[in-house]
Amino acid sequence: MSSPRYAVLGYPLEHTMSPFIHEKLFTAQGMSASYEKRELPPEALAQALPSLRALDGFNLTIPLKSAILPFLDQLEDRAALYRAVNTVKCSQNILTGYNTDYIGFLRALESAGITLSGRVLLCGAGGAAHMMAFEAAMAGCTVTIAARPSGLSRAQSLAQEVRGKIPGANITALTYDTVSGAFDLLLNATPAGMYPHPDCMPVEANVLARCKAVFDAVYNPRETLLLRTARQTGAVCAYGMPMLVWQAAAAQEIWNGRTFTAGQIAPVIEQANREMERVFH
Repeated sequence: MSSPRYAVLGYPLEHTMSPFIHEKLFTAQGMSASYEKRELPPEALAQALPSLRALDGFNLTIPLKSAILPFLDQLEDRAALYRAVNTVKCSQNILTGYNTDYIGFLRALESAGITLSGRVLLCGAGGAAHMMAFEAAMAGCTVTIAARPSGLSRAQSLAQEVRGKIPGANITALTYDTVSGAFDLLLNATPAGMYPHPDCMPVEANVLARCKAVFDAVYNPRETLLLRTARQTGAVCAYGMPMLVWQAAAAQEIWNGRTFTAGQIAPVIEQANREMERVFH
């Protein structure tokens, strides 16, 4: 029997950590499998479909998470809610789309001792923000989406979408310069502070001083300026690599039914951190 075959699809894929992380996860399970990366622009998806169906499963990253939707046979609940897919299982020629980003997000918060509750300030309105907005609203949080003036209409559309799909959701959108009050949790879903531009933050330090906890989805570098500044104000902090590894582990659980323990995941997170530092710094 041949080993299972998996891949990550995106465009571009130069800096993806997915192959490294998945290979370490396969090793942690004592499993023999291959995982490749395939650069694929959205317009090439239809043509690539036969070769994708020959795989046992695949992951999707920017800009394919929504572009894949018309080509899937089935969608699980979260993927349907967000209209975004990052994991596909291929079984008996049927492609089923899932979203495991939310599992990575919730596990990352949990492992840092952060509760998704109370007043939440969400920075950004892109793909990761989409998922976080829904999860925070479903957890009963009061959500404020903050965006730059150029992104305000997108943030307002996201807030409207969440209110439309989750009855009673308390979610609003505004620009960064009008953020006021205190927050239980700040979520950064923007690339601000990501390598090679580590000297950026999505908000000013005076906003961080009013946040009890901060989660930064950026994983490169491990300690962003946002987290470093938040730590100085006494906030509980969590960074992006645990989210990346846990969402990959959740994808493998979908593909082959094997579950992971926190004890198996912790060394993979550290290995991924070291690999990222080796490659980028």
